[in-house]
Amino acid sequence: MISIIVPVYNVEKYLPRCIESILSQIYCNFELILVDDGSNDGSLSVCKHYATRDSRIKVFSKRNGG
Repeated sequence: MISIIVPVYNVEKYLPRCIESILSQIYCNFELILVDDGSNDGSLSVCKHYATRDSRIKVFSKRNGG
C-alpha cells in the first residue's frame, strides 16, 4: 500500500478535479491523505464530502501554520 498526501489550502475550485484524478487511477491499493492547513474557503467541506464516499480517504485539519 502507498500513501498519497495532498496538502490543501484554499483550493476549493480545484480540489474535486485533483481528488477525482487520484481516485481514477488503475492502482487501487492506496490511502489518500488530505491535509487541510486552515483553509478559509470550502476546501475542508470538499475533503469531508469525498471522505464519506471512499474509505481510502483520510482528512486531517489543522490551523494555518504557513
